[in-house]
Amino acid sequence: MATLKEKRTCGQRCEDFGHFVWNSDNGTFMGRTPVKWVYISLYYVAFYAVMTGLFSLAIFVLMYTLSPYTPDYHDRLESPGVMVWPNTYGEEIVEITYNTSNKKSWTKMCTILKNFLQPYNETKQQLLNNHTCTKGKYYFQKTFTAPHHTKWSCPFTENMLGPCSGIEDPTFGYNCSMPCVVIKMNRVINFLPSNMTSVAPYVNCTVLSGSENVDEIEYFPQNGTMDLSYFPYYGKLAQPNYVNPLVAVKFSLIKKKQAKIQCRVVSDVISYENIHDPYEGKVIFSLNVQS
Repeated sequence: MATLKEKRTCGQRCEDFGHFVWNSDNGTFMGRTPVKWVYISLYYVAFYAVMTGLFSLAIFVLMYTLSPYTPDYHDRLESPGVMVWPNTYGEEIVEITYNTSNKKSWTKMCTILKNFLQPYNETKQQLLNNHTCTKGKYYFQKTFTAPHHTKWSCPFTENMLGPCSGIEDPTFGYNCSMPCVVIKMNRVINFLPSNMTSVAPYVNCTVLSGSENVDEIEYFPQNGTMDLSYFPYYGKLAQPNYVNPLVAVKFSLIKKKQAKIQCRVVSDVISYENIHDPYEGKVIFSLNVQS
C-alpha cells in the first residue's frame, strides 16, 4: 500500500529553499560550486560576445553595400509618367473646366498654378540653387561638392515659362479662352531621357479626334524642351533642392471652346504606348471653357 507523502509546513519549505540556495555542507550555490558558476558565466559571456560580433558584422556589411541616396531596388517605372497642372481630376482624366464670366471659377485655376509654381520663384531659386549649369549637356556629378554634402541642382525659375509664368499675366489666360497648362515629367533616379548626349526631350501636345477646337498651341520654354542639364536626378537626399524642369503650354480655344488634349514627352527612351499602362509617358486632359 502506497504511503502518503508527509505534508510539509511552509517553514520547512522555506528552509529547504534556503538550503538549495546555499548548501554549507558541500559549499554549493543553487546546486553548483562557485568555480562552476565562473565557468558558466565565462561561457555565456563568450557566447553573447560572438553573437553580438556576428550581428554587428552583418549590419556593417548591409549598410556598407547600401547607398543612403539611391535605393538598390524599387518598383517605380523606368519610363517616367507625365502630369499636368491645374490638376483638377474628373472621373477618369484631368478636366480643366472654368467659366470666364465667373471670377471665382477661373481664379481657382490661377490659385492652383500659383501654388504649384511657388518653389520656382526666382528669389527662392537664387537662394537654393545659385549654381551655373552648362545648358545642353547632362550634368553628371560623381562627388558631393554642394553644401551639406549634397549634389548641385540646376535652377529653374518661373519666368522661363514666359506668358504662362503668372508674372506678366496673373490670370494665366483663364480670364479668357487662352488658358495655360504646365506639364511636368515625374522624377526617376539616374534616368537619362535620351541615348544621345545632345538631344533634349520635348513636349508635344495634340488635339484628339472629335474635338478640333484649338486654333493655336504655344510652348514655353521655346519648342517645349526640357534641358539636359536637369538630368540625371540623384534622389531627394542627394539633391534636396532639385526642381523638375517644366513646360508650359498655351492654348487658344475657338468654336465650342472645348477640346481633349494629349501631351506626351517625346524621347527615344520614353515609352508612351505601354498596353499595361496607357498613361505612361503622356497625359490626357480636357479643356472646357464656359462663358
